Amino acid sequence: MHTRTVFFISDGTGITAETFGNAILAQFEMKPRHVRLPFVDTVDKAHQAVRQINHTGVVEGKKPIVFTTLVNMDVLRVIQAGCQGMLLDMFGTFVQPLEKELGIKSNHRIGRFSDVSKSKEYDDRIEAINFSLAHDDGQSNRDLEVADVILVGVSRSGKTPTSLYLAMQHGLKAANYPLIPEDFDRKQLPPALVPHRKKIFGLTIDPQRLSQIRNERRPGSRYASIENCRLEVNEAEAMMRRAGIRWLSTTTKSIEEIATTILQEIRPERLIY
Repeated sequence: MHTRTVFFISDGTGITAETFGNAILAQFEMKPRHVRLPFVDTVDKAHQAVRQINHTGVVEGKKPIVFTTLVNMDVLRVIQAGCQGMLLDMFGTFVQPLEKELGIKSNHRIGRFSDVSKSKEYDDRIEAINFSLAHDDGQSNRDLEVADVILVGVSRSGKTPTSLYLAMQHGLKAANYPLIPEDFDRKQLPPALVPHRKKIFGLTIDPQRLSQIRNERRPGSRYASIENCRLEVNEAEAMMRRAGIRWLSTTTKSIEEIATTILQEIRPERLIY
């Protein structure tokens, strides 16, 4: 069972509140129940949120923990006055001291997606996602000169999720290509990638873990056998060493850790946060 209910309240999507709150909660050995309350952008909605929070506290016999990123001060005051949980106002904690230190009033924008129609960065992010989808798993060789990074590695080593994460989170055009037996026979990278060697980053994985992942997709197949996985991983790593390609093992790393390492290595000029 969960040990405490945690609310994330925002007048936007609530993603910022939940991301920040989860980072803090990860420091504690507990299993909270998460309740996201997005788009709390009126006083009426704020009163509804207060009633839900307080009712939860009564039913569970424990004060709920409440993370907020509310910009609307009228809405925030309702939460502050009525909420009987532990309230953690992240904008009040960080934005107001920064206003004082910088001598600049914040724009009190509601969320990072509030003005997407006017945002070149948002358009760039969508373009990067489309590029990464079009260049997933070696589907296309077109426009590789505009790629920010090209990921290579054996099938199921984490290329696709990493490519999409780089596109969605950082607006990077990330292509990915599987290294296949034909490449190993030639002992060379796919020909289409050779002119773009400086953009290539390799992913590898422990053969035992690779076999487990592949067996979930194609159980009992040669593709998933430990012998074949060992062979493919050894050949791929040997090829990357010969080509002088930077690479890392994804075996025990999260997508976020993999992406961060890649960003540190390739240092793209165009990077969205």
